[in-house]
Amino acid sequence: MRVTQALIPTLREVPAEADTISHQLLLRAGMLRRVAAGVYTLLPLGYRVVQKIERIVREEMNRAGGVEMLLPIIQPAELWYESGRWNVYGPELFRLKDRHDREFCLGPTHEEVITDLVRQEVKSYRQLPLLLYQIQNKYRDERRPRFGLLRGREFIMKDLYSFDRDEEGLEISYRKMYEAYTRIFTRCGLTFRAVEADSGAIGGSDTHEFMVLADTGEAEIVYCTGCDYAADVEKAPCRAETKDVCEEMLDTELVATPGARTVREVAEYLNVTPDRIIKTLLYEADGELVAVLVRGDRNVNEIKVKNFLGVNQMEIALENESEERYGLPFGYVGPVGLKEKGVVKILADEEVMYLRNAAVGANRMGFHYRNVNPNRDFVVDNYGDFRVAEEGDLCPCCNQPLKMRRGIEVGQIFKLGTKYSKALGATVLDEQGNEIPIVMGCYGIGITRTMAAAVEQGHDEDGIIWPVDIAPFEVVIMAVNQRDSLQTEIAEKIYQDLRNAGIDVIYDDRTERPGVKFKDADLIGYPIRLVVGNRAITDNLLEIKLRSTGEIIYKEKGDAISYLREVLNRLRKDNNLT
Repeated sequence: MRVTQALIPTLREVPAEADTISHQLLLRAGMLRRVAAGVYTLLPLGYRVVQKIERIVREEMNRAGGVEMLLPIIQPAELWYESGRWNVYGPELFRLKDRHDREFCLGPTHEEVITDLVRQEVKSYRQLPLLLYQIQNKYRDERRPRFGLLRGREFIMKDLYSFDRDEEGLEISYRKMYEAYTRIFTRCGLTFRAVEADSGAIGGSDTHEFMVLADTGEAEIVYCTGCDYAADVEKAPCRAETKDVCEEMLDTELVATPGARTVREVAEYLNVTPDRIIKTLLYEADGELVAVLVRGDRNVNEIKVKNFLGVNQMEIALENESEERYGLPFGYVGPVGLKEKGVVKILADEEVMYLRNAAVGANRMGFHYRNVNPNRDFVVDNYGDFRVAEEGDLCPCCNQPLKMRRGIEVGQIFKLGTKYSKALGATVLDEQGNEIPIVMGCYGIGITRTMAAAVEQGHDEDGIIWPVDIAPFEVVIMAVNQRDSLQTEIAEKIYQDLRNAGIDVIYDDRTERPGVKFKDADLIGYPIRLVVGNRAITDNLLEIKLRSTGEIIYKEKGDAISYLREVLNRLRKDNNLT
């Protein structure tokens, strides 16, 4: 490809709309453009990156026994009613009606459609196992689409669905996909961790997320340095330190705390540490008011609470709702007498039961209680693990302290079991002619998210640093002076030689100043830059720059191709698996 024949509109300034590194650099490098909030056009270079990621994904899916197909984007509501998800999935589901007033949705995922297909076409256990996958656009009506390709309304995804006769078969399929995903993200040149996670709206039991480690990641993970354990903070179990509480219970005291609403303000006002405060948060869970108690220095894990309650919708009560709707002053809510205020259930993290003489809100504007004790002054309906894991918590596997990193989710694998096959009646006949539900798994990779995550992980102040196997081109070649016929003649010959040698090369044949072309090459992130200048004429030498290190080497023209092959092989060596 020649730059003069392509659409590569690079930008010098950071677009005002861009709020993450990947968003900024992909816009500046001319790889995508915004159409609407959360909707983007992939320009030629960006689409090449996507195609390279897709190629790696296809190779590994096929290697694992997957068979590619294509399912419709528009899905009838009847299938979602059958699975029970039409009213559960929430406002992220794009819903629409046709001219006959029939309900449809734009597919955010394809469990219903693929299960419907299999229930019609697969009748015997002999037709299993099956690994069926597709790569296509998905649609989710994000409330606040942001971060460019990391949280959009339209995105490209690979989803594979496994169909087995029993749990043993599912375990085999799940392990195949776990290993395939490990190979995919390794080949993409990414540093990542597979972490235990929550299954969310997809449902099912076991699930792992594949997280690309990046300081700008939107998710937090905890991992152990003593073993292989890693988990999303939403999933990681937290254990309360078991201890005998010998402190004498003091008499409860009502204290005026004007203006002290936050844990920090209350701690300073009452001269106590945050871990001596019980924080009370109100949630509306499927229409019922629920209170969750945690220590003042902890945060409520809403995923754990929602899973414990088994509810479909759960929203925190905001300030105006707390005060106007429930008559509970925001910042002064506490567990004492809370059931009399309409709270249906009180949940408390296990750490709360070990607190003595704690400070809590008094459910009165400007007042708190001192010396409040669980079971004496208030009753908890259920104690459990309801807090967010933090660095320093003990590993559930080996008891070593956990570390914390930020990450970007690029893939997730789920054991669905019979959740969808039972709901939609997808069964097969076993050896005895008995009807049994098919056991399912689903496995997704965000193709465009992987592209953005690679940029979040690989960049510097000059631009993108692509892993070689997903870079838009491996090599960019340019003449210092495009108007110099000798330089352009050499550049043209080397360009053709590289193409004939099977090297993925682009020729920057613009008549721009060399500084402009150098900056664009760094911004776009080509792994290797090959420059034809005066030394190519006088000394037979070509300038070669490695983007990842900034190293510049000079090689004779006759040695260029063999050297480039050597460098490319070295760059991808760590990413290739046998």
